[in-house]
Amino acid sequence: MKNYGIDIWGENNFKIDKGMIKVNYKSSPSLLEITQKIRKTNLSGPLILRFPHLIEKQIGLLYSNFQRAISENEYTGEFRAVFPLKVNQFPEAVDAVVEHGEQFGYGLEAGSKAELALAMEKTPLGSPITVNGFKDEEMVRLGFIAAQMGHDITITIEGIGELEWIIDVAQQCNLKVPNIGIRIRLQSEGSGIWAKSSGLSAKFGLTSTELIEAMNMLQEHNMAQHFTMIHFHVGSQMQDISTLKRVLREAGNIYAELKKMGADNLNAINIGGGLAVEYSQHTANRLRNYTLEEFSNSVVFLLREIMNAKGVAHPNIFTESGRFVVASHSVLITPVLELFSHDYQEKSLKLKEQNPPLIEELRELNSLLSPRTCIEYMHDALDHMESLLTLFNLGHIDLLDRSNAEILVHQIIKKSLYLSQDNLMPEIERLQVKLQERYLINSSIFQSIPDYWGLQQQFPIMPLDRLDVPAIRAASLWDITCDSDGEIRFKPETPLYLHDIDLDEEEYFLAFFNVGAYQETLGMNHNLFTHPSECTIMINDNGYEIENFTESDNILNILEDIGYDSSKLLTNLKNKLVASDFSTEEEKTDTLQKLEMYLYQNGYLRTTR
Repeated sequence: MKNYGIDIWGENNFKIDKGMIKVNYKSSPSLLEITQKIRKTNLSGPLILRFPHLIEKQIGLLYSNFQRAISENEYTGEFRAVFPLKVNQFPEAVDAVVEHGEQFGYGLEAGSKAELALAMEKTPLGSPITVNGFKDEEMVRLGFIAAQMGHDITITIEGIGELEWIIDVAQQCNLKVPNIGIRIRLQSEGSGIWAKSSGLSAKFGLTSTELIEAMNMLQEHNMAQHFTMIHFHVGSQMQDISTLKRVLREAGNIYAELKKMGADNLNAINIGGGLAVEYSQHTANRLRNYTLEEFSNSVVFLLREIMNAKGVAHPNIFTESGRFVVASHSVLITPVLELFSHDYQEKSLKLKEQNPPLIEELRELNSLLSPRTCIEYMHDALDHMESLLTLFNLGHIDLLDRSNAEILVHQIIKKSLYLSQDNLMPEIERLQVKLQERYLINSSIFQSIPDYWGLQQQFPIMPLDRLDVPAIRAASLWDITCDSDGEIRFKPETPLYLHDIDLDEEEYFLAFFNVGAYQETLGMNHNLFTHPSECTIMINDNGYEIENFTESDNILNILEDIGYDSSKLLTNLKNKLVASDFSTEEEKTDTLQKLEMYLYQNGYLRTTR
């Protein structure tokens, strides 16, 4: 994994050049350069970098691939799409989606009242809005209000009760009636973590019997003309293209049968989301077996074949592939604070004027290592270590000798790993795992990448620089929460190797990629660590601009958000401090100032670097 799998997950969005990871766009700035520029503002903690040009790229790819497939297959329906707001509701992401999607007629999908209000305000007239999820009368009425505004809105019913709400509201007011969609409950099931989104036990959707009942209700109340869409969702991160083909055959035939039953205005199939993003850094662990081209070809071809066989006009095709659109646009940058190493730097040696003979032999082995001798000398070092431990237990060497022996042996093993990296033997690989390093990162896994904690979803991870230097340290990552689950453990089947560094002399940053979908909205304030600082990076031919910089909430704001009176809290703390004994008035004033300064900073750890 010398290039950290960038050829697997990167989609040409980033590149490695001169040992650094760079944005593969226009002036191609390095992530390290951007990070260091922002850190000069005295920023501490994790940082989210947003690249809106990647949202523009993904929207363009989605539309161009479906439009190509439509043209090649002589398909007569249109392609339309909406972005599900639940994937990322943050203003910078939504604004970029709306701005870059407007030329395509890209719309928004809402699953709650708040999201619907946002969709009504943000969606350009003419672009579609779809409304999913469970609803009450108020939410249905909001849909009517959106239609009255001129929005092309479709309310998808998840059960017969919601259709009753729509009929009741239509009878109570003279507002324009929105389009009506029906989520269908398919027999076919998905695969992977989100397989439960489909199948007969799925949370949403009408069975065949309920579908017929809904049709009868619409016709009875003279509202069948508003029924324009059927909807299904096979689950997020669909791994296997065969799953899509199976559910499309079932949904396509349901659509055709509904048309034959008199649903004359039915003209669209919404295939939901599910278009997968590749998160894997290892070829053997790829998460999807298809490309966007195959995905679009399969959808268009199968629906054409079904409709032609049934003698039904080709429906418009809707997708709600939000993860595909925004996952790549955000990169999480975290500083490494500390290495919890058992193999100290050579500068930690405290050699005596006269050392035990085995210590002197270890010193000689350490100085004479070469590619030819490293394996042999490593074996000798391990044998010496065993002998020295026996001597320590028998009282023949002291603790300082033992410490020097441990440092020298670990140094010999580390150097042997470097010298033998082009021809790693199984024994060497086992030693890499045994000597794995723990890297403490200034971040909260629960806040910034909660899907790792909740679902064990992997994210591509790599350092920002030193990419022209071999990384041989088997790495586990520890976050700064006081929770043992705040760790990304080293796994031999999907190994992460990082560099051996001296943090007293240099900085080291890690980047987590494809974190733009769900992570921000799912992030929890575990230990009251809050949303990372963030900014938008606008890249041009000559450089880049940093916009929309927002620092992480300060400690008082965090406490205010969960219900505490921050003013009262600060006042009480100051009063307690004033009542304590100080040697001088100057010391009291200085301490009060420091207390207030600390509470007005964000809660992430501050370091000297």
